[in-house]
Amino acid sequence: MIGQREPTHPGVVLREDVIVPLGLTVTEAAKRLNISRKTLSLLLNAKASMSPEMAVRVGKATNTSAESWLYMQMKCDLWKALQTEPHVETIT
Repeated sequence: MIGQREPTHPGVVLREDVIVPLGLTVTEAAKRLNISRKTLSLLLNAKASMSPEMAVRVGKATNTSAESWLYMQMKCDLWKALQTEPHVETIT
């Protein structure tokens, strides 16, 4: 269930729960993930979504599941979509 509060973006979780505690720079973390610094920076600052490919990289690098990272992204996406409910007609 999606609540009232905006869910935390997976990039923010990656930054605050992994990169900062390990004392990694964005450049070093990007190198370990084999992506560009710009790509990682956009993700960490919630300016880009966590793609399935990125979720696989992050999951492998952190020994977590790609599904958990994609689930976080899905919650963010769904929360944003629910903020402006479109006018639709019932199909039944």
